[in-house]
Amino acid sequence: MKIILTHEVSGLGAAGEVVDVKDGYARNYLIPRKFAIRWTKGGEKDVEQIRRARKIHEIQTVEQANALKAQIEGVKVRLAVRSGDAGRLFGSVTPADVASAIKASGGPEVDKRRIELGAPIKTLGAHETSVRLHPEVAAKVSIEVVAA
Repeated sequence: MKIILTHEVSGLGAAGEVVDVKDGYARNYLIPRKFAIRWTKGGEKDVEQIRRARKIHEIQTVEQANALKAQIEGVKVRLAVRSGDAGRLFGSVTPADVASAIKASGGPEVDKRRIELGAPIKTLGAHETSVRLHPEVAAKVSIEVVAA
């Protein structure tokens, strides 16, 4: 099935690209989560609009990305969450939680879709995540998860 990506999807493509994926992946995952729309002839007009919006929001140069990387890596991120006696969390830490913690710690505003947690964070302690700022630049963020 041909689809138009409305958001960046790791391993698939960036917003505004037309890609061909399996029908079930598009129908059950990408389209319901608003990561993509079905490709139509009229949808080609939407592609240009999505690309223009992406240009406004994305970091234009590697130098800008490196400057933002230095700001993010210089921030001590501490995230207070509810947890049980054994140090396990009630739920898990989401990319939105990490983005708001970076902002609250005095760092720049980061889009939650650019944060890559790797494995879900479900325990207290120090954890490492990355923020994909540019295709060539990723910032490492150390997060200390503490009990609230």
